[in-house]
Amino acid sequence: MNLFRKILFSAAIFSSIASGTAGAAGKIVIDGSTTVGPVAKALANFYTKATGVQVTVSESGSGNGAKSLINKTCDIATMSRSMKDKEEAAANSKGVKPVEHLVCLDGLSIVVHPSNRINALTRTQIRGIYMGKYTNWNQLGGSNSPIVIIQRESNSGTADSFKELVMGKDNPISKRAETQASNGSIKSRVATTPSAISYIGMGFVDDSVKSVLVDGVEADVKTVKNGTYPLHRPLFMYTNGNPTGAIKQFIDLPKTAEGKRIISETGFVNNY
Repeated sequence: MNLFRKILFSAAIFSSIASGTAGAAGKIVIDGSTTVGPVAKALANFYTKATGVQVTVSESGSGNGAKSLINKTCDIATMSRSMKDKEEAAANSKGVKPVEHLVCLDGLSIVVHPSNRINALTRTQIRGIYMGKYTNWNQLGGSNSPIVIIQRESNSGTADSFKELVMGKDNPISKRAETQASNGSIKSRVATTPSAISYIGMGFVDDSVKSVLVDGVEADVKTVKNGTYPLHRPLFMYTNGNPTGAIKQFIDLPKTAEGKRIISETGFVNNY
């Protein structure tokens, strides 16, 4: 952003802040999804440099982000799934009116160790792995090695997305599954475990892991945006009521040229 545009952007922000909002104290508090975390942090860094408004971003999981919004301990909850009916009911009981804002799109990437010779799996096969029907990679054309199943913790929106998009309602995940607390910890575990498999947001995929094709489709910008990648999903931010002032300016960043650039650079997919 050049200096002239930066000055105009800052002036617009501070004019909005003057109107009096939750962000009027010069600080915005964000909590929630570890998937949305990199996008939120990158937007926060840009926003703070442009305006001087401090933005703090915590990554405690989508479920905890919803709780923070309900308990009024954050201004914005980041979530990698839509808010559940029970969460909206809890919010309403405390006078909180959750409003959903689309940030960007994501492809839920199925990842294995780079040395794994498996390059593609069907959703049926992935479901079978997580249900415990397949326990060795040689059952799927891979090497003779036990499959290490890794999942996310229960308050994870990514775990909910995986259950919805892959497992279905009546297919429980095997008790052999290991649990990790974040996209980052899953990536590290898979990167150091040759027989592991798990799922992470596409923005976290790098050379330390291998993303396999799902139903013959690769997760990339084009397939996520047009919906042909079967494990595509939206990522959200939630506010208490319709945002105004500084919070609205922050929420609207993904619609701007700078916001779109930031989202692309973090490895996710613009939807505006």
